[in-house]
Parts: sequence; structure tokens; C-alpha cells
Amino acid sequence: MMSFFRSKFLVWTCAFAMTFGAVSSLAYASDQPDPGGTKTGTIVDVPAAKPGAPTFQELGDAVGHNHVAINFVWTLMTGFLVMFMQAGFAMVEAGLTRAKSVAHTMAMNFMIYPMGMLGFYLCGFAFMFGGIGAIGTMGGYSGLSHELTLNLFGKSFGILGWSGFLLQGKGYDVAAFALFLFQMVFMDTTATIPTGAAAERWKFSAFMIYGAFIGTLMYPIFGNWVWGGGWLSQLGTNFGLGNGYVDFAGSSVVHMQGGVIGLIFAWLIGPRYGKYNEDGSINPVQPHSIPMAIIGTFILAFGWFGFNPGSTLAGTDLRISVVAVNTMLASATGATAATLWMWWFRTKKPDPSMMANGMLAGLVAITGPSAFVSAGGASIIGLIAGVLVVESVFFFDRRKIDDPVGAISVHGVNGAWGCLSIGLFADGTYGDGWNGVAGTVKGLFYGGGLGQFWAELIGVVTCFITLSVLAYIVYKIADAIVGNRVARDVEIEGLDIPEMGVLGYNGFSMDKFAETTHPKKS
Repeated sequence: MMSFFRSKFLVWTCAFAMTFGAVSSLAYASDQPDPGGTKTGTIVDVPAAKPGAPTFQELGDAVGHNHVAINFVWTLMTGFLVMFMQAGFAMVEAGLTRAKSVAHTMAMNFMIYPMGMLGFYLCGFAFMFGGIGAIGTMGGYSGLSHELTLNLFGKSFGILGWSGFLLQGKGYDVAAFALFLFQMVFMDTTATIPTGAAAERWKFSAFMIYGAFIGTLMYPIFGNWVWGGGWLSQLGTNFGLGNGYVDFAGSSVVHMQGGVIGLIFAWLIGPRYGKYNEDGSINPVQPHSIPMAIIGTFILAFGWFGFNPGSTLAGTDLRISVVAVNTMLASATGATAATLWMWWFRTKKPDPSMMANGMLAGLVAITGPSAFVSAGGASIIGLIAGVLVVESVFFFDRRKIDDPVGAISVHGVNGAWGCLSIGLFADGTYGDGWNGVAGTVKGLFYGGGLGQFWAELIGVVTCFITLSVLAYIVYKIADAIVGNRVARDVEIEGLDIPEMGVLGYNGFSMDKFAETTHPKKS
């Protein structure tokens, strides 16, 4: 009998405690401060369809909505960070070029943002993502499902998206809009890279023609093949090559594309006047503001925490911590390797401009593999990138490819290296189901065999060939319409007044900014 009363007493005590606790929490949530944040957010915050306690369905809907909302906010906020990288690019490029053309360099970095965006809005987004299918992290919207395909060897190969033009129809959806914003600022990164490679001699009118092509056509084609469900992403399902071509955040889709365009433009437009002597020897052209370039580099490094972790498109994907730390480590080893390599083996001085480019090279290289490698792998990838960028700069300089800011080496060479490194260093801890292939992404050094590496090599070669052809065509179109290069006297004077009508540094005597490198007279 006593045990019966004890059990009854315990039941009623528990019921009273739960009721009192619930009432107390309701009161606490409504009128009491919660400095620790531990009691804010209870069942009463779940919207109910009718007065009273929410149903199980309503609870489930609210949890699902909040899960997706977290991913939306994460994707948008990281997109905002990437947009701020444009300021970093402008400062790096302007700082590493000469003061007499700084307004022109800044103007290109400014105008590529609206030009590229409008092109991406017009048709670029539809070409790139019009056949992507379900946007899983943001509610599973699957309206963007029209991919133009080519059937060969009994297999289907995605070529180009074909829905979501002008963000109308199937494109008028909250998930599609979030994806547009995030991917638009990625496109803008690609678009701005060639402005550094062709700086100080590129007509602004020719640049504007390029700006009309980059967001509409040049960027989206390869982007569709990798991220839009196109044929490179299908190398795994169609031919058993690992998980198909993998590029997590854009070592190739973003950076290598920009680097290849920059290479073709710099080659076709020719070196700056006075950069090379008649015997082929090099006259170094000094940057006008190392402080500006260094500050710009730090802005870019900061924005990269949106670039790489944001590419999960999901704040609920806890792999973001691994991606962020890998990004940091590669930037550190890249900067250190470039500094020491210059100091010990090249100029016997720790060149500040190469410090900056070393950090950027490490960031570019880790962009593609950041989600798939360990901290040790990220450190090695950045270390190799730091050496590559130095040797690449000297390589192109000797071949009279005049790249004022090292954009080809930072973005082109190390974009390729970043993707190839996935086939070597991916450790198999992430990416299950990537590109529709069962199993995680695993490289050669972790028992994955050569399949993934071959997929990466095919993608890198495809990127180089495709963008070389497109860049050549666009350059020739601009050349036929307005010409690409300014006149020699304009280049010597500086592009600011002749091209832009204003000085970048008004109120200073421009005599000290005059041309300091001229060909030696024979």
C-alpha cells in the first residue's frame, strides 16, 4: 500500500513540476531577461494555425522552415562577404600598378560588377543553372530542370541550362533568387581577374564589350558543365571516374576561368610599353602602393570565408568549420612559401607583393578541395601554391606575357593546381553522393585510385581549351569594333585623363608618376 501511495505521490509531484516549469518558462520568456540565451525560444514561439498548442504537423513544419531559413541566411550572408571581395580586388590591382592609371584600373574593377551582374541576370544564370534540378539545401525546389543534352555512346551529356531567364517563370522562386545572388558574386570574381592581367593598356570601351560577354556567355558555359549538372559532373556516373569532376568552391569554375581569360588577353594585347628591352631583358615596373595591395589582400582573405564555407549553401552543414580552417591554413602556408622562396632562391629579399600573391595563391588552390581534405592536406596544397606562384610569374615574364598583378599565376595556374589536388589529397571523409555517385570523394593518396584524378585532369584541360577559345573570340570582336589597346602616347601619359577624364590622385604633380621605363635606344 505504501508503495502505491509513493508512486502516486511521485507522479503528481512530477506532473506539478512539469506544469509549474512550463508556466514559469512562459512567464520567463515573456517578461524576464535571458542574458545567457538558454531560455529564449520555446514551444510558444512555434506559429500555430489555430489558437492553442500547435499540432505535431505544425511543429514539424516550423522545424523544417527554420532549418531551411538557416541555410538561406547563411548563403545570403556569405554571398555578401564575397561581394565585398570586389573592394579587395580593386585595391590589389590598383596598388600593384602605376599611379598614373589608377582611376582607370579602379573603374574597371567597379564597372565589371554591374556589367557582369546584368549579363548573368539576362541569361547567364539560366545557361548555368537552368537544368540544375532540386536545390536541396534550400527547400528542394526543382523548377530549374531544363538542361539541354547531347546523346553520345548511349549516354546523356548536359550541355547548357535553359530555364530561369530574367528570373521569371521557373526562376521566380526564393531558392532560385538566393542561388542567383550567391553565384552572381562568384561570377563577378571571375570577371574581374582579367582586368589585372591587361591593366594599364586596355581601352575602357573594349573592357565594356568584354563585360557584356563574361556574365552572359563566357562564365556560364563551363560553370554549367561543373555545377549545373553538365557533362563534366557526369564523368562519375557515365564513366566511373570517381565522383565526376569535383570543384567545391571554384578553383577552376571561378579562378582558373579568369586566369585563362587573363592569359589570352595579356598575350594578344602585348606587354606594356617599356617593359622589355630590344634584347629581351626585363625592366621591372614598380607598383605604386604596396600598402594598398596588402590591405586589399587582407580584404580578399576575409571575403574568402564567404567564398569557401558558403559553398555548402547550408549553415546546417557542420563541415563549414573544416572548410574555414582549411582555407586559413592554405593561405598561411601559401604566403610563407612564397616569401621564403623569393627570399632564399630568387631575389634574396622578402618581396611584399609576392607575399600577397602567395597568400592569394594558397587561397585559390584550396578553394576547390577545401571541403574534401584534412588540415595537413590543406597546408601542403597551400605550400605548393606559394612556390608555384613565384615560379609562374617568372615563367610568364620571360615569355613576354606582361601580367602587372600576377593574375595569371595566382588564379590560372593555382586554380588548375587546386582542382588536380582533389584527385590526390581528398581523404574520403566528405562528399557522399556528390554528383550522384554513391560514396565519398577520395583521392589517390587515400586509396581512391586514379579515377578521381583523371576526372580532375579532364576538367582542367577542358577549362583551359574552352576559355582560351571563348577569350580569343571576344577579344577579336572587341578589336574589330573599338580596338583593344590605347595609343602609345596615352599609355605613356597614363590612362586616367585620356580614358576616364579624371586623375586618380588629383592635386598631386603627375611628373613624379611619369613613365620611368623606356626601351633602350639602339
